[in-house]
Amino acid sequence: MSNTEKPSDNQESLVIIEDIETGIKAITLNRPDQFNALCDTLLSSLQAIFDRLVDDSETKVVILKGAGRAFCAGHDLKEMRDNPNLDYQRDLFKRCSNLMLSITQLPQPIIAQVQGIATAAGCQLVATCDLAVASTKARFAVSGVNLGLFCSTPGVALARNLPRKRALEMLMTGDFIDAPTAERWNLINRAVEEEELDETVMALARKIASKPKSTLSYGKKAFYQQIDQTLMTAYERAGEVMACNMMDPEAIEGIDAFIEKRDPEWKSTIK
Repeated sequence: MSNTEKPSDNQESLVIIEDIETGIKAITLNRPDQFNALCDTLLSSLQAIFDRLVDDSETKVVILKGAGRAFCAGHDLKEMRDNPNLDYQRDLFKRCSNLMLSITQLPQPIIAQVQGIATAAGCQLVATCDLAVASTKARFAVSGVNLGLFCSTPGVALARNLPRKRALEMLMTGDFIDAPTAERWNLINRAVEEEELDETVMALARKIASKPKSTLSYGKKAFYQQIDQTLMTAYERAGEVMACNMMDPEAIEGIDAFIEKRDPEWKSTIK
């Protein structure tokens, strides 16, 4: 598939992949008429893309978007009800959880660009991405409780971003919050006017892409490894990672440049 093609009638047509600039790739969920709900095929397509990105040495930053009015409305409830057996449901949530884990395990930072609603597993996607920027028109909810289905798996990501009582308020009420509230509650990094969303995300992506790729990879991996460990274990792990990071040529160049009072000459940054 070429970088901007949208193939017809196959699973990849549900996802558009574009190279926006050198080192920056955009992935767009492309079921606008269904509010980008995560059907089986879309889940499989996204998982395949993330699996390929692990070995993509050219991509430094990934932007995750949604086509149309919504970012992502969560799982495809009609499809879920068409498969009313426990084995299917177990497999579905296992696949979704694996997708979320793949995001945190990607060597590249991933930014959610949220232009519309993000509900249930869509809100989980926002919480799982490393960074998130939203339009002030975006809204967020984990509204499964309104349908008798508590958003337990989205709750895993929410509990690792929001203060506990804020997360439980969302999970137990199912109420929407707006983008400024989402920013105050730490679900997103910032809320901006709709017309500023693209440029704000690109400015953030460019800033990250200007850093050494290996350093970003080291740091992201260490961050997620330590965050749920005890303080002692976290510091032991982080110390080991930083020691290994120090052996990396980019770190050596960066520190040498600092000592020598010059600009570093990175080998893996965008010029």
